[in-house]
Amino acid sequence: MPACRESRLLPSAGIESPGHLPARALPLRAMTTHATAAASPVIGDGKKKGLAALIGPGLLTGASDDDPSGIGTYSQVGAQFGQGMLWTMLFSYPLMVAAQLICARIGRVTGKGLAGNLREHYPRWALYPLVLLLLVANTINIGADLGAMGESIHLLLPGPAGLYTVTFGLVSVVVEVMVPYHRYVRVLKWLTLALFAYVATVFVVKIDWAAVLHDTFLPRVTLTKDYATAVVAIFGTTISPYLFFWQASQEVEDLDACDEDKPLIEAPQQAVAQLHRIDIDTYLGMGASNVVAFFIILTTAATLHAHGVHDIDSAAQTAQALKPIAGPFAFALFAMGIVGTGLLAVPVLAGSAAYAVGETMQWKSSLESRPGKARGFYAVIAIATLAGTAMNFVHVNPIKALFWTAVINGVIAVPMLAAVMLVAAKEKAMGRFAISGRLRVMGWITTAVMAACVAGMALTA
Repeated sequence: MPACRESRLLPSAGIESPGHLPARALPLRAMTTHATAAASPVIGDGKKKGLAALIGPGLLTGASDDDPSGIGTYSQVGAQFGQGMLWTMLFSYPLMVAAQLICARIGRVTGKGLAGNLREHYPRWALYPLVLLLLVANTINIGADLGAMGESIHLLLPGPAGLYTVTFGLVSVVVEVMVPYHRYVRVLKWLTLALFAYVATVFVVKIDWAAVLHDTFLPRVTLTKDYATAVVAIFGTTISPYLFFWQASQEVEDLDACDEDKPLIEAPQQAVAQLHRIDIDTYLGMGASNVVAFFIILTTAATLHAHGVHDIDSAAQTAQALKPIAGPFAFALFAMGIVGTGLLAVPVLAGSAAYAVGETMQWKSSLESRPGKARGFYAVIAIATLAGTAMNFVHVNPIKALFWTAVINGVIAVPMLAAVMLVAAKEKAMGRFAISGRLRVMGWITTAVMAACVAGMALTA
């Protein structure tokens, strides 16, 4: 088990105190927090410096949101609508932050993941269909990601794309099942650097920045079926249920990593520093996610859309289409980014599905557990990953499948968010840490926006 570390985060004037009392009303110990906060496999050892010490559950969650399926969705809307969808990244940021903050707080306060909390407070008939849809959506997402990774490597190296796809799938299963997560997560942290490939790509293509600012802040919204469906797909990608489950469960993994850390409902003196850390981590993580997504849309708008390419069949096709337009360097960056982000996202997708199913079925559910002690949990990881791998050999168009997966995610996010909001506001579940004020308002606004997107898609169908 990793050694505990000293918490170096101090409370800020703007953070909501536990129970939303003034900070001065808290005990002195709560103001400085425990001197031996956990060094979790997710947050890392406080004695470390640099990237490994900075990246926590929020930043990893945000980075995994820009997976190959997300890249495919953003590329499709950039090619189809040009810069007309850039505004969605600005608009979705506070909504995404609110949703993830609430999920992270539920995990940290209760010491249980989302499914564990939902199981306690809602009937099985309401929970099981949502978890099943999440499992199906994640499996399709994994398949699309692995297919895109195989195709991307095929563009860069000799050999059949199918062989690379199978190799990535098998390696993902073996590593996630056999390697303790506190070791594996260190690799995932470095894979977040793959996101910079999409920032770099923008600067090797010609961009009219004045037009970018105009289209971002003064967009022209059209009430058509295709436009509404694309908006739902974007919101289903950025505000996705698998991210809810993953970040909440990583807070629980963090708690389990050190005996001195307890759920905040049991140890309120730890709250100020932990909630402050969650705030910083989540704001940075979701910000990084949306900045990268913004650049992907911008790159494809300035290249593919501008040159008459309005339909994308695969994420790898996006990379290939960039080559004659933006040059070999942009092509290579885009292709390598697909592989790097996929290596980060596939275990997150499989893991979040396993957390949801495992907690719903009351199985032991932890990536720190040995396979023999969490058979059902690891079986879900293996089945979801291998089924996703097999999907690439049954003639399913991966980019179309993942686009509609994003739509499905957008649809199931509505009841999922509503259920999460009700749990987060319950004193029976959260004690004095039940959400209120601005965070509660933003959470319900996020739920309402997702519901409006789904309604808009239905009305224009």
